[in-house]
Amino acid sequence: MCGIVGYIGYRQAQPVLLNCLSKLEYRGYDSCGIAVNNGHLRGFKDAVRVEALKAELPSLEGSLGIGHTRWATHGKPTAINAHPHFDCTGKVAVVHNGIISNFEELRLHLLKEGHTFVSDTDTEVIPHLIEKYYQGDPIGAFQTALTRLEGSFAIAVLFEKYDKLLVSRRESPLVVGIGDNETVIASDVPALLEYVDNVIYLEDGDTAVISKDGVLIEQNGAAADRTVHHVNWDRSKVEKNGYDHFLIKEIHEQPDVIKDSLSGFFGSQEEEKDSLIDSNLSGLTMLGCGTSYNACLVGKYIFEELLGIPVRVESASEFMQRGRIISSPVVIGLTQSGETADVLLSLKRLKKPQVKILVITNVPGSTASRIADQVIYTAAGPEMSVAASKSYMAQLIELFKMAFTSKLLDTATRERLLKEFRSLNVIVQRVLETEREIAECANILARSSTAFYVGRGINYPTALEGALKLKEISYIHAEGYAAGELKHGPLALLDEKTPVVALVTPEEVYGSMVSTVKEIKARGSPVIALADERDDSIASIADFVIKLPHTSGIFAPVVNVVALQLLAYYAAKFRGCPIDFPRNLAKSVTVV
Repeated sequence: MCGIVGYIGYRQAQPVLLNCLSKLEYRGYDSCGIAVNNGHLRGFKDAVRVEALKAELPSLEGSLGIGHTRWATHGKPTAINAHPHFDCTGKVAVVHNGIISNFEELRLHLLKEGHTFVSDTDTEVIPHLIEKYYQGDPIGAFQTALTRLEGSFAIAVLFEKYDKLLVSRRESPLVVGIGDNETVIASDVPALLEYVDNVIYLEDGDTAVISKDGVLIEQNGAAADRTVHHVNWDRSKVEKNGYDHFLIKEIHEQPDVIKDSLSGFFGSQEEEKDSLIDSNLSGLTMLGCGTSYNACLVGKYIFEELLGIPVRVESASEFMQRGRIISSPVVIGLTQSGETADVLLSLKRLKKPQVKILVITNVPGSTASRIADQVIYTAAGPEMSVAASKSYMAQLIELFKMAFTSKLLDTATRERLLKEFRSLNVIVQRVLETEREIAECANILARSSTAFYVGRGINYPTALEGALKLKEISYIHAEGYAAGELKHGPLALLDEKTPVVALVTPEEVYGSMVSTVKEIKARGSPVIALADERDDSIASIADFVIKLPHTSGIFAPVVNVVALQLLAYYAAKFRGCPIDFPRNLAKSVTVV
């Protein structure tokens, strides 16, 4: 959470910092600020979004600066708690992403030594520690201060009358972008794309001194070489390109995401490949949080149904809290950013010689990719909306690809399903063509204060994902349920004011879902049914029907989730919600 940026080069820093921060608002947007060094250190911050800060910001001259967009952890979102934070003299400025777990102890000691604090944040101890240790050597003061910090951090520091930028990271992401006579640092790659396409992903414990002459990286007092990665993301993906919101743009990009994910797959998938799921496994574990957790649940159905491998799915935020960890021979971690703190901590605990770790992520060079024994990079490209859409789709496609390339899948099933798999991008495009009808159904949800989503079998995880999307961006309370569980309590909540979205696409459980819809209607709740285009009977019992292209049951999550994303989007739009930046949320959850 939170986004930090820094710049040193030939341009004026202020517009670069503000532009980079606008690309990082998915990491936090309750306040923001910048500081620029031109011999004298000047800062400006407020509890506003980046666009509002631009309007009120005075001109801060200088080609060296830092910036921050905040997701509050310590202290309310106020101008005082916004970053950058300064020392007592105003000659040290700091921006920070992470949590300093021993800040109360440090703050108490610093107060006793006469330091004055003005905010409620944990971050403010950092500039005061640097001030405490400063004796004319900025690098030495910074490195000594770092030894006192416990917790997680990505930090950027400016000193007045000092023409270098100092940065360090521990368990929070930090990327150094290398350009022509300029260097840009940021919490995430999308912020850098307008200026650089070569980056260095700092390792835990790295400290870097960045000057106009280059970047010097140290680890434990010794020089460290780090690989320079070329980023080939399309820069247009970080712009709205005429859409009202990033989310609707990214929903519409999903046919291309599927096409890109399958590029080179057909014709190569019959080749001999080493796979972590080809051996006779006693079982595998899948880990994720939020939308990635829901993708794991779909993966469980895929692997168990097609390959016969027993799969345990765990919420990483709970799994990493356990005292005793019972592992399986293979662990698959899903994380869009590759920096999800709970996933990283879980994978680190599981990493042993007898445990093989596979990570599915969207970000090359991310921390998760460096932990893993094997990495699958998704083809989603940069995803700017806080609510995930195309990254979820990309994860599903990679899970299907894993199953279809496994030697455990029988040939007849593979050949039958691959014919349909090849055309999924066309099928998803057909779902998008029903956008107007879906928007009309979204009006029903928009007028409600609560809603239920129900599905059975492989559609149950999709019901969870649909409910998650609705609550994330429209602020409507929504719950996803396995349809058979309604009878065990939730039916008590159903009435004529509580709409239910039912996933009734054809598969083995179709009859059971029809029975569930009838039970719901008997309680008076309006039903929005997602149904197969060939289904002529569901309209007689459901109030509203969204007809979707016919698919095999195993591919229902791909088709259904697009309709549910559109339902959530239009419900939020009708309610006037800030769709790309929902309150209290951030894209990359880098704190536990």
